[in-house]
Amino acid sequence: MKNIVTLLAFVLLLISCQRNPLKVDLSNTKIDFRFHDFGNDLFEIKDGFESELSELEKDYPEILPLFTAEIINIGIPGEEGFNDLLLTFLNDSLINEVKAEVDKNIDRHLIREGLAESFRYFHYYFPDRIIPDVFTCVSGFNQSIVMTENLLGVGLDKYLGRDCSYYPRLGIPNYQQLNMYPEKIISDAMYAWGMTEFPFDGYGPHLIDRMIYEGKLLYLLDATLPDTPDTLKIGYTKKQMEFCVEKESAMWTYFVEYKMLFSTERMDIKRYVDDAPYTSSFTDQSPGRTGAWIGWQIVKAYMKNNPEVSLPELMTDKNCKNILNQSAYQPD
Repeated sequence: MKNIVTLLAFVLLLISCQRNPLKVDLSNTKIDFRFHDFGNDLFEIKDGFESELSELEKDYPEILPLFTAEIINIGIPGEEGFNDLLLTFLNDSLINEVKAEVDKNIDRHLIREGLAESFRYFHYYFPDRIIPDVFTCVSGFNQSIVMTENLLGVGLDKYLGRDCSYYPRLGIPNYQQLNMYPEKIISDAMYAWGMTEFPFDGYGPHLIDRMIYEGKLLYLLDATLPDTPDTLKIGYTKKQMEFCVEKESAMWTYFVEYKMLFSTERMDIKRYVDDAPYTSSFTDQSPGRTGAWIGWQIVKAYMKNNPEVSLPELMTDKNCKNILNQSAYQPD
């Protein structure tokens, strides 16, 4: 009996050690989360367009002009020719075909539930910050995520799947198509909201500043999507993630030996943090954004070695050189 108790205690200890420390208890965390299926409501006004448009303006006084002016670029309600342009969009055969594909392939309920939980985590850590109203739409392939200070819109037609036949016809590169599938919506939305809430303004001009900034945004995803795989957060395939894990030490050595960390060259920064089919300094088996991935590992090390630092303190600390030093980051 004593051996069984000892074994059980060991198993419980092992489970507790493996538990994600960022998966906090949300039982007392409540938010006012509003999700609008704006795209469906928009397409339902076709039959009684004039009167229905007036009602739509009342229901969506901020979303409708954002959609028409910033997403499909036809201006705002009340402008000359606006009604004709909007009706043309709603009656376009390709747009209606795309909407049918969206309706068939994307579960808006899952998006709503996933974002509601993610924003509950966000509110747990940042109780004084805004929770945006979220709306979905068919964007005419113009936008994946669009934001204002209190709105977050999702263009569902940018997430129809890696094998979607529209994307090659639009000239979208294959490496970008790999992240245009429904499961990517929530992580993309939370990453974009993180950029809005914690912009790059005020950081230094060096590559390490961008690396750690990107790492902080990815760490924010660790906190707000604690059950989401790392591959989904950064947009890597399993093979690409394996490359980064296996080559972590070699990549870090390259950054250090070639004095890349404090480069201010625009092309150096783009090469390591922007989306790309691979990182040109490494092999064609590497993914893009390897600098962002390394930055993520630095931030993880920093938070592990400095447990007194809160997530809000991390996100507002722009002294990236200090974060690097305090992380004691040194991959094996």
